[in-house]
This record gives sequence, structure tokens and C-alpha cells, in this order.
Amino acid sequence: MRAGLTWLLSRGALLVAAVAVLAVGAGAAWYLLQATVLTIAVAPRDGTEPELIKAYADALDAAGEGVRFKILSFDDVRESAAALQDGRADLAVVRPDVLLPTNGLTLAILRDQAMIIASPDHAPIKSFPKLAGKRLGIAAHRDADFDLLKNLLGYYGLVPELEQPRAGARDRSVHLVRVDQENVAAAFRERRIDVFVSIIAPSAPKALAIVGAVRSIARSGRVEFVAVEDDGAVIERFPRLQSVTVPGGLFGGDPKLPSDDVKTIGASYRLMARATLSRVVAADVTQHLFEKRTAAAAVTDAAEYIQSPAYETTAAATSARVPIHPGAIDYYEREQHGFVERYGDTLYLLGAIAGGLVSVLAWIRQRLTGLRRERIDDIVDRLLEVIGQARASHDPTELDALSAEVDALAADAVRDARRRDTDDRTMSAVGIAIETARATLRDARARIARGDDARPDPTALRPST
Repeated sequence: MRAGLTWLLSRGALLVAAVAVLAVGAGAAWYLLQATVLTIAVAPRDGTEPELIKAYADALDAAGEGVRFKILSFDDVRESAAALQDGRADLAVVRPDVLLPTNGLTLAILRDQAMIIASPDHAPIKSFPKLAGKRLGIAAHRDADFDLLKNLLGYYGLVPELEQPRAGARDRSVHLVRVDQENVAAAFRERRIDVFVSIIAPSAPKALAIVGAVRSIARSGRVEFVAVEDDGAVIERFPRLQSVTVPGGLFGGDPKLPSDDVKTIGASYRLMARATLSRVVAADVTQHLFEKRTAAAAVTDAAEYIQSPAYETTAAATSARVPIHPGAIDYYEREQHGFVERYGDTLYLLGAIAGGLVSVLAWIRQRLTGLRRERIDDIVDRLLEVIGQARASHDPTELDALSAEVDALAADAVRDARRRDTDDRTMSAVGIAIETARATLRDARARIARGDDARPDPTALRPST
């Protein structure tokens, strides 16, 4: 125990402590500077999102950013949303009208989709009620798109029919015909469809191709679009959908298509984060989505459609039906924090802990120094006792034992002096006590050898109490 306490006061111990503190500091710095790896659930496999997210992941790796992506791929957005909900992912591609995770908050909109319903000018259909009894071509190959169309048809009292029209079919039925996007013009020419619908990003190349196909069989080159005039009411009915306006002239041409803005309904593919994700990390991810857009766009055109969710106030953003993550709002409102602001609390805590440790170590050092000083005092006190015992002793064997003890005490004093800086006054006292004890032992042996029976005062040189 005594050796352990002595080691704690040595220069070696202080060096070890200094190295340990530096190692802890280096470890903390390494931890703070390590890249944050986020698991992101991506779907659908046959959509544009997997390529888009992969392009961003590669751009982050190439730039050595502090955020990296680990990609989990799924067949359907319902599965990717479920992965976010059950904690398997930190981020996910989500379509809110399919499944909105209860713990998900929006970072950005990857792409908006609109329901575009078009017909040639020689058989124009201008409103949803006019779809009754018509053959509606649909390019959708995802259940989510069928569900969106069925909901909207149902709002207007229309019933979708996937089978061939039957005799006596209801007047409010709409016959759905699957048509590949490449065969839209042929389907119109062969009179298999009267109108065509696609749920797609309005400015996407495929949307332009579809409208071009409808225009190609129109007699005057005009195309009629079905508008959803009751978009506000529809959104109240189906709050996870959104109102979309197709701007006039988006599809070009002469005459321009559409001739005026067309209001319709659509859905969005969003990048969502778990609500518990640090707002600092969420802000960084959102920032990289837009800063790395050029790099990602070199790989896929889908990067061009990323946009921020629309909101008017911070309160509106955080209380929306599909809320926005506070970290994303920090980025959109340019309120991101710097290094000190981000880690200020952590640095303050580490400083407080370090100060406390220094105080504790100083107290321990002071206490151990006191214990070692007590050890020197014990040695001196024992030497004084030995002097008294030697003066009173008449037994050569006892004197030999006392002599051996004096040598041991002297060795302890020397070892203690080598392990720490000892003041000169203390060491002078120890030296005087050792020399006095040895001289007294020599005198006692000489007295016994002479046969001198005189008994000295046993209290001489006895330590004072």
C-alpha cells in the first residue's frame, strides 16, 4: 500500500497522467471529427430514387464530408417508410399518401408528382365528371398510383373498373386500361382509350413524351387537360396528398400546352428523417442535398427536381400535416450553428469535468504528500525511541536487533528522499537521529563490554509527547 502511494507521487506517475489526459483529448477530438454514418432506406427499386441517393452518397464520399450514407434498398416505399418507423433507418424515401411514419419529419422533397389527365382535341374531356363511361388509359404500375386515382375518382362518385365493360355497367364507372407509355399514341388510334392519365413529375422527360404522344394524334395539335377545381376540398378529404399546379406553356408547342395553368392533385416523394435525429446532423444532410446537386445531376436528372417544402412561417412548418424537421428549417432559414455553437455544451462539460479532475488530483497529491511526511515523522520518532531503548538496554542481543532496525529505518528514509523532493531541514533531522541512534548503540555495547552496571536515566532523549 505504501509503495503504491509513493508511486502516485512520482514524476513517472505524473507523466502517465499527462499522457492519459492527452489520449482522452485526442480520443474526444477524433470522435467529434468522425464522419456520421446514416442508414437511409430507399425505394422503389425501379424508381429514380435509388440512383439519386447513390449519386449523393458517392458525392459525399468523394468530398470527404462529415455525413455519409449507408443505403438499404426496398421494393416499395411502404417498406422504406416502415424501416424508418421501426428504427432500422435514420433516413428514408417516403411517399406520405402510402405510409407516413409516425416518427418521420421532412428534410426535402425529392420530386413532386402530379396527376396529368390528357385527351386529344377531337374528343376532349375537360372535367372529372366527364370521365364517366370512358376508357381511361393508365401507365401506373405501382399500387400507390392506382390508390391515388381510385381515391380521386371516388371523390367524384366514379367507380373504377379494371375488367372489360359489361352490358348494363353503371353509368358512373370508369374503365381503366393499362397502357405502356410508349404505346399511348397507338392506344388512341386503335380507340382502346379515350383519355390517358399518368402520375408523374410534370417537367420530367416522360411527362413531355406522354403529352407529345397525345398531341401527335390530335387534329389541330391541341390537347385538353382535366383540372381538379376542388383541389382544396380534395386535400381536406385526403390530407396526405397535395395540390399541384401545372404551369401554362410547360409542354411548349404552338399553340402552347397547356393554354393556361392547370390545377390538379399529386403526391410527393420525400426524404424524411427520424424525429430524434440531431437537428445539427439534419441541417447538414439538408445542406448537402442542395450543395451536391450539381455533382448528383451529372449522374441522374432526378437531382434537378429536389426542392424545399413550401411553408410560410416556422410555426406552420413544424405544425403542418407532414411536418418539417427543425434541422432542415435551420438550413432553410440560415440558422445553422458553427463548431462552438454545436459543441459548446459538450466542450463546457468536458472543461468542467477536467477542472474537477484536476482539483481531485491536487487534493489527492496534497493528501498523499501529507501521508509521506507522516512517514518521515514516524521514522524520526522511532529513531528517538531506539536511542532511549539503547541507553536502557543491557542485552547485546537486543542491541543487535535495534541496530538492524536503525539500518532499516535509514534505508526507508533514503528511498523516500530519492522518490520525492524532500526539504533540507527534514533530512537533517533524519540524519541527526540516525547518527545519534548509532552512536548510542556503540556506547551501549562499550558499556556492556566494560561491565559498567550504571543504569542511565531511561527517559533520556525519549520523544516528547
